[in-house]
Amino acid sequence: MTTPDTPGAAPPLCEIDGLRIAFRGDDGRDTHAVRGLSLTLRHGERLGIVGESGSGKSLTGRALLGLLPPSARMSADGLRFEGRDLLTMSARERRGLCGRQMGMILQDPKYSLNPVMTVGRQMREAFRLQDPKAGRRELRERIVDALAAVQIRDPLRVTGLYPHELSGGMGQRVMIAMMVSNGPRVLVADEPTSALDVLVSMQVLGVLDRMIAQHDTGLVFISHDLPLVMSFCDRVVVMYAGRAVETCAARDLAHATHPYTRALLAANPPLANPPEWLPVMTRDPSWLDGPVEAAR
Repeated sequence: MTTPDTPGAAPPLCEIDGLRIAFRGDDGRDTHAVRGLSLTLRHGERLGIVGESGSGKSLTGRALLGLLPPSARMSADGLRFEGRDLLTMSARERRGLCGRQMGMILQDPKYSLNPVMTVGRQMREAFRLQDPKAGRRELRERIVDALAAVQIRDPLRVTGLYPHELSGGMGQRVMIAMMVSNGPRVLVADEPTSALDVLVSMQVLGVLDRMIAQHDTGLVFISHDLPLVMSFCDRVVVMYAGRAVETCAARDLAHATHPYTRALLAANPPLANPPEWLPVMTRDPSWLDGPVEAAR
């Protein structure tokens, strides 16, 4: 795989340079959630981001799409999408990118889909934002086609269902259909399989894989599941306390060198011959500002 520094290589699809996100507490002090994070995403790449809850994974994805909560205080040395500076874009321009060129699949469809709107109505609303001139019949055809593309049986019937009538796997497929039907250049998937069983998870990942290949989409895959990331992603960024402590090829994650990454791996014991005791992570203050380990 070529890198952005390789002569003649295509420029990165997305670049994050020195991203910082903080929240102001009641005492007037800032809590730093992301601290100087830098990473790149290439065309057609599946980039995994792993780490404990609270390490800044989801905030990083939301910052890329401009979806941070109003209370967040964000700054960065650079934030670019296909060479365009996202930091200097107006709010209207950023909204124009979302749904058309950039999308996000949230963690749990039960909380992401509107419970009082049918699937068809929600998808029609989303598609109309992307193409205001589309007629009702055209939108209905696009919705049915999008649901069929993620292998939902009888998609026309599903358009009339409410979210509570969907299984977890079907709800996640609806979310994927809404986000990828227009072939976004960048897709952030935040724990897209965490609420699903193994079989349905594999089916959802298969749908994502086909969509990425079809549209040459760059995927940011946020997960706690290290074995899944190793098998599905191309490259991995390991985050601890808001910063990247290690980056490597996904296939090399099992041989990572940083103590934090080793501790995360040890917390996922094998099913065959599991250890009698799980190790307890011993945290080192130097992890907060030490050098980032890179693949050799």
